[in-house]
Amino acid sequence: MVRSRSFAAAAAVLFSSLMMPVCGAGSAGSVAAEGKCGSFVDPRIGSEGLGRVFIGPSMPFGMVKPSPDCTPRPNSGWLPMPERVDGFSQVHVSGTGGGPKYGNILIQPIIGELDRTGAPDWRLDEEIALGYYATTYRDSGIRTEVTTSDRASMYRITYPADSVAALLVDAGFFLGENPVPDAREAQQFVGSEVQFISDTELSGYSRIRGGWNNGRAYTVYFYLTTDRPAVKRATWKGDSISEALMQYDSGRKTGALMQFAPGTDTLNVRIGISFISQLKARENLAACVGGKTFAQVRSELEDAWEGLLSKITIDPSTPLSHKRMFYTGLYHTMLMPVDRSGENPLWTDPVPYYDDFYAIWDTYRSSSPLITLIDPAREADIVNSLVNICKRDGFMPDARSGNANGRTQGGSNAEIVVADAFVKNLPGIDYNQALEAMLKDAEVSPGAYHEAEGRGGLHEYVTLGYVPHGIARAGNRTVEYSYCDYAIYLVAKGLGKDAIADRYLRQSGNWRNLWRGDYEHDGTRGFIMPRDADGNWLDEIPFGHSEVRKPTFTYTPVTFEGPWYTPWWDMFFYEASSWEYSLSIPHDVPGLVELCGGPEAFARRLDKFFDKNYFNVNNEPSFLSPCLYHWIGRPDRSGERVAEIIAENYSDGPAGLPGNDDSGAMSSWLAFHMMGLYPNAGQDYYLIHAPLLKSSAIKLPGGGKFEIEAEGLSERNRYISSAKLNGADYPYSTIRHKDIVAGGKLVLKMSDKPGRWGAEMFAGK
Repeated sequence: MVRSRSFAAAAAVLFSSLMMPVCGAGSAGSVAAEGKCGSFVDPRIGSEGLGRVFIGPSMPFGMVKPSPDCTPRPNSGWLPMPERVDGFSQVHVSGTGGGPKYGNILIQPIIGELDRTGAPDWRLDEEIALGYYATTYRDSGIRTEVTTSDRASMYRITYPADSVAALLVDAGFFLGENPVPDAREAQQFVGSEVQFISDTELSGYSRIRGGWNNGRAYTVYFYLTTDRPAVKRATWKGDSISEALMQYDSGRKTGALMQFAPGTDTLNVRIGISFISQLKARENLAACVGGKTFAQVRSELEDAWEGLLSKITIDPSTPLSHKRMFYTGLYHTMLMPVDRSGENPLWTDPVPYYDDFYAIWDTYRSSSPLITLIDPAREADIVNSLVNICKRDGFMPDARSGNANGRTQGGSNAEIVVADAFVKNLPGIDYNQALEAMLKDAEVSPGAYHEAEGRGGLHEYVTLGYVPHGIARAGNRTVEYSYCDYAIYLVAKGLGKDAIADRYLRQSGNWRNLWRGDYEHDGTRGFIMPRDADGNWLDEIPFGHSEVRKPTFTYTPVTFEGPWYTPWWDMFFYEASSWEYSLSIPHDVPGLVELCGGPEAFARRLDKFFDKNYFNVNNEPSFLSPCLYHWIGRPDRSGERVAEIIAENYSDGPAGLPGNDDSGAMSSWLAFHMMGLYPNAGQDYYLIHAPLLKSSAIKLPGGGKFEIEAEGLSERNRYISSAKLNGADYPYSTIRHKDIVAGGKLVLKMSDKPGRWGAEMFAGK
C-alpha cells in the first residue's frame, strides 16, 4: 500500500475512476434500469485476491449457501477460472481466512455410466449474480444453474443432446481435507451415510469435525429429490461402487450415483439441508422450495434481499461503480452470521439461534452496528442468541462455527456487541441476563479452553492489571479486555448496578499498564509493549525452550510475527503490530491523546502512522484509526484519510477488497464510510466525515427515515464547512444513535478547503 500520493491526488483518482467503465458494467447497467438496489450487487467483488467472499446464491443470513467447490482448499469453495470444479456443495462461509469450514453434500452432474466416485470438470464460462450462479462445463458440456432458499437449494441442470444424463452425490466431500490426523485448523472426516428412498429421492448425512475453530463434530443432513426418475442407481463406500441402495455409516466416505432415461435434457434437483435430522431436511425442502420452479425460488430470494438492501437508498445520480461497491458491501454484511433457529442439535429453546460468528473480533466494529441500522430486530435476535449460547454452552462465543465455540482472537468481544445493543436501546433483550453473560466472560476462567471462549490469562489480568508476556496474545488481550470491561461498565451503569460499574470502569484503564511511555520508535514516543509478570519491560522476547534455536528475539513496535520457529498464534499481538494496537483504545481516546503528548503530538503520530504505512487497511484493530483525527478537532483529516484508503484499496472489481472480508467486516467498513458515518462500536454515537455519496437515506422502523445530504459534493468540494440537523446549525462531528432513529435530515455543506466545522465532537458536553 503506497501512501505517497496527496489527498487531492487520491481524491482525483477516486472520482475519475467512478466515471470509467467497470467490470460487468454492461450487464449491471441494463439490470440497474429496473431501479432495484439488488441490481447493483455483484458477488464477484472481493472474490479474488484476499477477499475470499462467497460467490454463490444465499438468502440474508441464510443457512444454505450452495456454490462450486474448485479445490478442497479455499474457505469459500470457489476459485476463478481455469481451476477445476469438483462439484457443488451446499454449506459455505464467506470472506474468512485461516482453516476451511464446511463444503458439505457435494453434487456433480455427469454423463455416462455410473463407474466413478468423483468427476471433476473445467468451466467454459460463468455467470454470477445476486441469487444466481451458472456455469457450462468444458468436457461434458453440461450447464448447471444454482439458486437457493434459506434451508434448501435448487439446481437446474441442462445436458447436451444425445448424452446419458447422470448425477453424482458425494456425502464424504468437505473442504480442507488434510492427510495429517488432527492437523490444526484442518477439517477431519468422521462419517457419512446415503440411502435411496425411491428412484427420485436420496437422503443421508456428512459428519465432519475440526476446521478453523477446531470444533467438535457437526452433522449436515440432506434430502434430495429429482424431477425425473433414475433408471439406474448405485452407491459407494470408500472406492467400491455397488448396486446397493444404501450405505450405512462405518467411518468411511459414502456417495450415490443416478442415471436417467435417454432423452433427459433438463433435470431439476432440490436439496433440503438440516443440522438436526434427515426428516428435518425433508421438511425444510418442503417448506422452503416444495414444488416451486427455479424461477420462483430465485425471485423469492431476490425479493428477500431487496427488502433489506432498500433500507438504505442513495442518490440516483451516484456513479455505477459506487452503487456497486455500496450495495455489495451491504450484501456481504448480511451473509453471516447464519440464522439456524430451529436447527440447533444441542438444545431446544424458544429463542433464536445463530451460528457462524466467524469471528466477532472482526465484526463487532462495523458489521453489527450496520445490521442494527438496517434490521434492528435481527440484531436483537443475534444478541439474544449470544446470551443463550452462554446459558447453554458456558460462554458467549467470540467465534463460533459448526455449533462449537472457538477461536478467541483477543477479547471476549460479544460483550461489545451486547453493549452496542444496550446503548442503542434495542428492544426485546433481557439486559440483566445479558449482563450476567458478560460477567461470566470477565470473571470465570475458561482454563484449558481459552482458545475457544472466555478470557485467557484472566487471573493475571485481574491481579496484575495486565496479561504478562508468556501468555499467548498478551498485548491485544490486555487492550481488548480493557475495552470489554468498558462495555460491562456501560451496561451495569445503565441498569443501576453502580458497584459493578465502578469496578469495571477502573478495570477498563488496564491498557495503561502496558503503556511504555519512554519507548521511542521512528521519532514517536510511547507504545504498548511486552511486560513480564514481575513488571519488567521486555526488549528481548523469550520464546520456547529450544536448545538449537535462540529462544529470544528482539521485539519492536513494528514486529508483526516472530522468527519462523515461533507460532504466530502465540505472538504478543495477534495479526497486528504495536503501532496499530497502541492506537486501538476506542473507549479512552482522550486518555490516549494525553499519553501521546497532546493534540499536536497526536496529530504528528497519526500522520506518521499513515504516511509510513504502519496502518494496515485489512487489519480490524486499525478500523477506527482513520477517524482518530476527530478527537483533536480535525474531522477534515479523518475524511482525507478515509478517501485515500478507499481510493487505494477498494474497487468494484473482483479484487475490490483489501483483505479477507471477514464475514462482512471489510464491506461494512466501506459502506459506513461511503455514507460519511462511522460507529465507535459499543458506544452510542457515529463519527461524521466527508461522505463519498451525495445523499443517503436510512429507512426506520415505523415508516420514518434519516437522510444525509452532502450539499455541493464534488471532486473539488471534499470538506464539510457547516452542517444542519433538521434545519438547525449542527457544529458537532458526531451524531447520537437516538438522533438517527428519531428521523430527520443531516445536511452537510461541502467546501473546497477545510474549515473549523467539527472542532467540537459532542453536543451537550
